[in-house]
Amino acid sequence: MLKKERHAYIMHEIDIHNKVLSSDLSLQLTVSEDTIRRDLQELDEKNMLTKVHGGALSKSFHFTLHNNTVFSQPEKKIIAQKARDLIKDGMLVLLSGGTTIIELVKSLPPELNATFITVSIPTALELLNHPNIEVIFIGNKLLKNAQMSVGAEVVQRLSEIKCDLCFLGTNSIDVENGITDLELEVIEVKRAMIRSAKKVVSLAISKKLNTTQRMLVCRLEDVDMLITELVPTEEILKPYHSKGITII
Repeated sequence: MLKKERHAYIMHEIDIHNKVLSSDLSLQLTVSEDTIRRDLQELDEKNMLTKVHGGALSKSFHFTLHNNTVFSQPEKKIIAQKARDLIKDGMLVLLSGGTTIIELVKSLPPELNATFITVSIPTALELLNHPNIEVIFIGNKLLKNAQMSVGAEVVQRLSEIKCDLCFLGTNSIDVENGITDLELEVIEVKRAMIRSAKKVVSLAISKKLNTTQRMLVCRLEDVDMLITELVPTEEILKPYHSKGITII
């Protein structure tokens, strides 16, 4: 595979999943990790991604308060508008991190009066802009790449909560393999979030459907609703319907 083709593949993966691992790219592209590291370094120097230890992050995933480089932002705004309609006054709502979650927070009506809990720094900061909602941030060790708090204390505190809704930013979702992700510490927190919720809502742009990463977050049976930018009757969503998930 030519370098130009490798770079295009890497950017496609990082746009969809926000982050990539050098070891995974090496296997997928059948080249050495040294080659991948050089590719990532070159793309970083072109300001197309942010190279980190063991892989790279999307520029849109690296948090700023006024981020103008969000991948598939129109689709994420549609998802946010659908998700927003599920939230009612008086609810206790748990939010993960990610750019789709940020779009959800931005779309909340100013008159909404509810309580939001999050482990994500960018999500918490965006929530602070809302005039009426109460914000609870669960903190502990901060994972720099994910910009969220992780660890046993976070998992324990989440176990003491029973929220009405959990909105889960989703990196990969597949009918057979469920929701998957890359980092164990993030996965442990997401699992705790799922256990603490009466209803779990997965938010995913359609490009993330039928994709799989290396570690399991949960099976589809643990998810109550899936929200994409698509019309629920789209053909690609039929297998998810068959799993008993409500598609919005």
